[in-house]
Amino acid sequence: MKVDVTVPELAESITEAVIGEWLKEPGEIVDAGEQLVDIETDKVILEITAPASGELISINKRKNEQVQSNEIIAVINAVKQVAPASAKKLHQAPVDEFSGTEKITLLKPATEPAVPKTSPAVRKLAAENNVNIENLRGTGKDGRIIKQDIKAYIEASASDVATEIPPTPQFETRGIREDKRVPMTGLRKSIAKRLVSSQQESAMLTTFNEVNVQNVVDLRQRYQESFMAAHAVKLGFMSFCVKATLAALQEFPVLNASVEGDNIVYHDYFDIGIAVSTPRGLIVPIIRDADSLSFADIEKSIGDFALRARENKITIEDLTGGTFTITNGGVFGSMLSTPIVNPPQSAILGMHSIQDRPIAKSGQVIIAPMMYLALSYDHRIIDGKEAVQFLVHVKNIIEDPTQLLLQV
Repeated sequence: MKVDVTVPELAESITEAVIGEWLKEPGEIVDAGEQLVDIETDKVILEITAPASGELISINKRKNEQVQSNEIIAVINAVKQVAPASAKKLHQAPVDEFSGTEKITLLKPATEPAVPKTSPAVRKLAAENNVNIENLRGTGKDGRIIKQDIKAYIEASASDVATEIPPTPQFETRGIREDKRVPMTGLRKSIAKRLVSSQQESAMLTTFNEVNVQNVVDLRQRYQESFMAAHAVKLGFMSFCVKATLAALQEFPVLNASVEGDNIVYHDYFDIGIAVSTPRGLIVPIIRDADSLSFADIEKSIGDFALRARENKITIEDLTGGTFTITNGGVFGSMLSTPIVNPPQSAILGMHSIQDRPIAKSGQVIIAPMMYLALSYDHRIIDGKEAVQFLVHVKNIIEDPTQLLLQV
């Protein structure tokens, strides 16, 4: 029985989905639930698994081809009992996926040596110096023979001293200059489009302030062990910042609003996006109804997002929506930056690294852990006065976090 492998239903907000590297080829045996391929969208990576056990008889979409929701990308010949997955083929004459007829494959003798991988330039250099490339061991990627291998062989033969081909130098010499072009991933292209669009379509400004986080540092040191024992998660700086932001958003609701044509859309809920860095790029998963969560709930949500982002387990639903975003460049050592608003939101708060700096307090100079805050906002709907007062409100709460308990 033939079973189709299809693309899952994609969200309307996804503009494109592209096939990644296939882990199986036609003729191979697959097990139900075994991963076949990744589909990369402009938001997340989706793992496509085999819906049934059997033989993968055809692949309809190859790497880098675009696909749509519910599109058939492969077909499996499902059987009740199949050989172990280690058996690569069901038979030696696989069925041609286009004609439906059997095609005969001529097998090369097992003893036939593999032809070394080379480029035309390398073969030319070998021919000019009478070097048999089949005698060489390639040190390039996937065993590829590169120019350095040829030159090393020539030098070793001339000196008659070296008995082995020396390893490839860590850096190419100035005489060999190569360019490597890598296509942007779907996520990277989406990031590029959204950031350029944000700057072109909004009147973006950034205001700055600095905050003394000594009281937060003291609270974390005092209650870290008991907090861990009670909630099985560490008490971090981000939860304080989220809580302070929520209090400020309630005072200045326009920063939690968005622009829709000629309208300002005010949201009576607070879905806070937390920027998370991944090997593929920056993503912003959403903490829903953050104002109803405790410190521990916020810390657990952020930790869960970070873990699933590293494992490519973030879903489309995790990234959809959001009324305000917080980003923390300080984890990478950033001292100051101007974050870009994530449309259709109207503002984003940037945290930065905490550094001990001299400040004036009560007529004296003291050393305190200081952090710069940056608020970028859309000046079309947010006035400078509101932006500055919002940031001052966040600063005051972080410097005196007991206000969160008293709700003042």
